[in-house]
Amino acid sequence: MIPSGETLAATLTAADARAGTDVAPGALAIAAVEYPHLDGAPWLEHIEAFGVRALAMVAEAAGVEGPLHARVDAVNRCLFGELGFHGNRDRYADVRNSCLNQVIDRRTGIPITLAIVYMDVARRAGLRVEGVNFPGHFLVRVHEGTAAEPGPGLIVDPFNEGAILTDGDCRELLAQQDEDAAFTPDLLARASRRQMFVRMLLNLKRLYVQNRSFPQARVVTEALLALSPGSLMELRDRGLLAYHLHDYGAALRDLEEYLRLLTLTDRNDDRDETSQVWNHVKSLRRRVAALN
Repeated sequence: MIPSGETLAATLTAADARAGTDVAPGALAIAAVEYPHLDGAPWLEHIEAFGVRALAMVAEAAGVEGPLHARVDAVNRCLFGELGFHGNRDRYADVRNSCLNQVIDRRTGIPITLAIVYMDVARRAGLRVEGVNFPGHFLVRVHEGTAAEPGPGLIVDPFNEGAILTDGDCRELLAQQDEDAAFTPDLLARASRRQMFVRMLLNLKRLYVQNRSFPQARVVTEALLALSPGSLMELRDRGLLAYHLHDYGAALRDLEEYLRLLTLTDRNDDRDETSQVWNHVKSLRRRVAALN
């Protein structure tokens, strides 16, 4: 049985609050939307084993205190050379690319799931790493120095076999997503664990809607709304998904509340969309009235 959105949100909140910096436990909880009977333990054991191997390769190549480039190269050779992880360009929109258990099994995924493998393994190999919530393409930063005296670090792209990116590379990557977008240093800011969970959920939601997998899309939207209670977009989408699933009472409650809250904000720019929601509400009122 698919977990409820509230259950998923509670699990992710607990995963975010847990000690340490691992992201994999929360990512595996998200994968349970697609694989309801998933036990994450075997895949966490894989992460541990990958970390042991990466640490050995770092120690052999550079030493755990060696030059940062050499240590990153050793982790890259472990993950992308020996273990065979790679970005899935041919079937980028495959839901399995967003499910960490499948990413570990199949050795392929999208930027954020490969970044999660990279981060959790690299930390076990002694590197200081963090996620970077770059638009359209999740990245990783590997830090130089210590926590007390950090250096500038390196931007690493796990989707492209651990390529080290310059500012120019990041500008080009951004232009591929949106040629009119302006590159600013804040686009390379650290992503919190919670932000990573939200980004994974948004990816899955988009895929489920595209595939008309509305029950799963509704669970993910409920989780997003629980994690971000003030999101009007998620409130609207939960109502629309309830409509598609013929849960007309729930759809009417959400869409009426969405319109009520929308009038209290300055975000009523898309009049066509608002008109469409109003049409849904009028139709729902007739349907609900006929059921009473």
